[in-house]
Amino acid sequence: MRIAQDLGVAADIVLYMKTPPDAAALRLIIAKLEDPVTDLVRRDANFAKLGLTDADVATEDQVVEILGKHKAMLQRPLVVTANAALIGRPKDRVTALLRPLA
Repeated sequence: MRIAQDLGVAADIVLYMKTPPDAAALRLIIAKLEDPVTDLVRRDANFAKLGLTDADVATEDQVVEILGKHKAMLQRPLVVTANAALIGRPKDRVTALLRPLA
């Protein structure tokens, strides 16, 4: 959000835990995603606790299914514009995406 403010770009913040994207919204994001679809799934302690492996989140359908069941697994920050989507790490990626919109 700070990067968008600094660039003067209007931004909406979606609190994914309160308003998680449904399967259709996830597929729209994936269609714009500049990163591999598997990168949308966080690889943290919860990933291991659920017994997941990279093979479980290798395809779009698998990612949509996992994120539909486990919203906290969504990688963040996720930045989505009309034409592109990316995982906002490192931060300079967000600047590069939003600068043309300023």
